[in-house]
Amino acid sequence: MPTCKHADAQWACFRLFKYVRQSCRVKARARRVSQSIVSQGQINKAIARYVVENMQPVSTVESPAFRQLVSMITCSGDTNELKTTFEGLDYIATTADIWSAHNKSFLGMTAHWINTTTLQRQKAALACKRIKGRHTYDVIAAELDHIHSLYGLSTKVTATVTDNGSNFVKAFQMYQPESLSDDDDDDVTFTNVADVLDTSIEKGIVLPPHLRCASHTLNLISCSDVEKWLLSNPGTKGIYRSATAKCTALWSKASRSRVSGWNSFYDAVARIVEIPMTDLSTISNRLELKCIGEREVQFLREYCAIMKPLTVALDILQGEENCYYETLLPTIEVLMSKLLEIKEGLIIATGLPDAIKTRFASILESNDAILAAVTLPMFKLRWLRDQRKKEMVKGMLAEECHKLIPHPGPVQPAVKMPVSPTTPDSSSCNVQDFFCFEEADDTFSTVETEVMTYLRTAETGMEILKQFPTIKEISLKKNAATPSSAPVERLFSLGSLVLSPKRNKLSDQRFERLLLMRYDHWFEG
Repeated sequence: MPTCKHADAQWACFRLFKYVRQSCRVKARARRVSQSIVSQGQINKAIARYVVENMQPVSTVESPAFRQLVSMITCSGDTNELKTTFEGLDYIATTADIWSAHNKSFLGMTAHWINTTTLQRQKAALACKRIKGRHTYDVIAAELDHIHSLYGLSTKVTATVTDNGSNFVKAFQMYQPESLSDDDDDDVTFTNVADVLDTSIEKGIVLPPHLRCASHTLNLISCSDVEKWLLSNPGTKGIYRSATAKCTALWSKASRSRVSGWNSFYDAVARIVEIPMTDLSTISNRLELKCIGEREVQFLREYCAIMKPLTVALDILQGEENCYYETLLPTIEVLMSKLLEIKEGLIIATGLPDAIKTRFASILESNDAILAAVTLPMFKLRWLRDQRKKEMVKGMLAEECHKLIPHPGPVQPAVKMPVSPTTPDSSSCNVQDFFCFEEADDTFSTVETEVMTYLRTAETGMEILKQFPTIKEISLKKNAATPSSAPVERLFSLGSLVLSPKRNKLSDQRFERLLLMRYDHWFEG
């Protein structure tokens, strides 16, 4: 007979075994439930999202186990997903620029297109590749062509938007099969014959049409052209210098600097002209500064009146989500008309509005920009004031539609009527041959009807394009591009968060992968 003490021990062991077995069952059940809900791929994405979106430095994951886990997370599948998306598109545009940080240079590129189903703008980051050495035009051209080829976009890119840098401009001039409408008298680039002969060796590189960033052009006007005109004009040179000198003295007393850009300078001047003249004189006297005279205040008011439309236009063109290329021409047209209205009330800077128009001369005559604007339901022909130009644009749209509609097949020869042998005049047998007409072609009337119906509709949403397939096709092609290179600049702003001073030891490949993952939001959900 077992003793009582031995029996108690057996009972305790039995209870412990039962508890362990129940615990194992619970854990196994929980494990099965968790495995059915969360997959390994989802865990990988969650970890990647933690690292990428929270901008975690690599030093926080020093353990070898965590490093091994992160090293197994790749973005190859997402690149393939992008390629699959691009395969279903016919028209894509890109933006490109070069960014320097921590003594390194990177070529960034973003892609933009309009979803053929939802007609919403979409975007993706394609690359942020390290560039070593000089940023010459041939190096830039080779990298751009390589990135386009990597994603299968070489024949689909309708245009690439860059700033007005001479290296980008020359790259597109040297590596295009034919000259395109990108003429600009402001940046004259002289081509060396030796360069042309050198590029003939690299026949495989062909770049798409080039568009210059409208935002960069506006900045050049505001910073360079305006100041150049004010200093070269005898009527404004002296008053511009004296007025800005007194404003700078006020900002210095207030511990403010104006070196952060022309828009900050405009904002600071606009605040000064809002102050009543008597209060402005009181402030200057108390700070022991020279008072701003009435004529100088008048000049500053005129300066702000002229520059205000430029600031609004810049904000519009720097948009990304709902800013299509067709926004460019109506924005410039409205800007020109507002400057013309302001010119009538100017006393000092009377010729400044005319100086602003120079850089946009080529854009105002661009057929692509005109077609892009008229195929956006928001604008159509509303942005045009001249009736003759409206008719011209209407005919241009109809002509473009005709190019997309296939021409009917060869016309069958007319059936000859038999001629009776008893016909008195045998020469009448040639009458049927003489009056042999082609069958009526309904293509012209179909195109004209589509164009007229589209222009008469009151709807301004993109959804209306689904009712006009030919015009929709033109809009998808002409409006894939953005009017500025602001998207790639935003990519670089994000890059400054990834490549921070504490993370400047990241390898070029890891930095690019982290940046593209963060920009494209591949790890959402």
